[in-house]
Amino acid sequence: MKKRIFLWITVSLFIAGAVSLLASEHPDGYEKAGEQLGFIERATSYLHSPLPDYAIPGVDSWVSSSLAGIIGVALTFVIFLLLGKLAGKRR
Repeated sequence: MKKRIFLWITVSLFIAGAVSLLASEHPDGYEKAGEQLGFIERATSYLHSPLPDYAIPGVDSWVSSSLAGIIGVALTFVIFLLLGKLAGKRR
């Protein structure tokens, strides 16, 4: 079981760090619609993003997006691992 988890974490980190470099830099559907309809300038955000636009501010472009993906996968894994531990203790 632990080998299987390690395998999936490795695959996820590879996808986040390497394959994410192939993602398009063009705006997604929501941004494109906002640009076309003219409300993108008035758009606001209520929460601050630690990794805006899937990048780390101040880091080189391709390294930044790879690190952002790896950090996102790692944080997601840790959060769900902790939630699983908490759920297991309740039983």
